[in-house]
Amino acid sequence: MPSFKSTVGKLDQLKLKYLEVPKNIVDEMGGLNQRLVVKVNNTLSYQSGFMALGEGKAYISINNERLKKITADVGSTVNVTLEPDTSKYGMPFPEELEELLKQDNEGKRRFDLLPISKQRYIIYHVAQAKRSQTRIDRSIMLIENLKQLPEGNEEFRRILGKD
Repeated sequence: MPSFKSTVGKLDQLKLKYLEVPKNIVDEMGGLNQRLVVKVNNTLSYQSGFMALGEGKAYISINNERLKKITADVGSTVNVTLEPDTSKYGMPFPEELEELLKQDNEGKRRFDLLPISKQRYIIYHVAQAKRSQTRIDRSIMLIENLKQLPEGNEEFRRILGKD
């Protein structure tokens, strides 16, 4: 598990804050296409992935809520530890979506046919809701929309019902 110090940076064009990861750490973790468990200052842990920054370096995004938890902001130096994320989806799976897929065989079949990236879009969209009822509502809406789409034509905007 590599550990290193990083300074919180900001990419204005993408409106995001990030932790820079040196090339040697990216290489040690096996390259850019890795899902990770990121630990910051030994108090915050979350799942993420590398994004290319150029010259072999990468960044890991960190949102304002996470920065508040560690009392850091742009320019702060933090301690970062990385380990491979061995979970199936690379993020926590909302129990509301899991329960729906247990009850809806066709919905589960269609979800399982999706590429992992689209599965993660659905998981992420459901998980972003703060209230359980909203997570339930989003799960139902997304899976119902997914079942209405022709197999092989599951664009996320259409799964969201924006078509």
